[in-house]
Amino acid sequence: MIAEQQVMPIGKVGKAHGVRGEVTVYIDNDVFDRVDADYLVLRIDGILVPFFIEEYRWRNDSTVLMKFCDIDSMQQARDLTGCEVLFPRHLADEEGETDIRSIVGFELYDGDTPVGTVTGIDSSTINILMEVRTPQGTDILIPAGAELITSINMEQQRIVMALPVGLLDL
Repeated sequence: MIAEQQVMPIGKVGKAHGVRGEVTVYIDNDVFDRVDADYLVLRIDGILVPFFIEEYRWRNDSTVLMKFCDIDSMQQARDLTGCEVLFPRHLADEEGETDIRSIVGFELYDGDTPVGTVTGIDSSTINILMEVRTPQGTDILIPAGAELITSINMEQQRIVMALPVGLLDL
């Protein structure tokens, strides 16, 4: 069974393409372009399922037409529409570079105080923000500036920061 911490989100499956079982995959993380992988993981009804890649071709900078093994009809491809696409972390880590989106799922601490879980990354502006869900269920934004980060433990999936006083009260 694949554990959540073993994968990182890289996109979503769009609609079926053609009648051979191809799907459109919208990629929002360049790790798929940088690292070769024999398989991707799809979240189907909350379960992480590996799918081996038969072939793929880039349609543009962020869209891939992909054919998974054993998905051979338009109906099978349609059943995958909307599924989240995840990439195996162990393959991404081999490159030696870590993409900021790989910290999704990590626990965030302000010193020794738990703040919440990183649920997403907002990189729409020059100032990258971590989307964090607190234990109370509130969603907050925390700047991902290197000067605020004390340590990142990839194995424990833990980020320790030194947040400015009052930031969590906003």
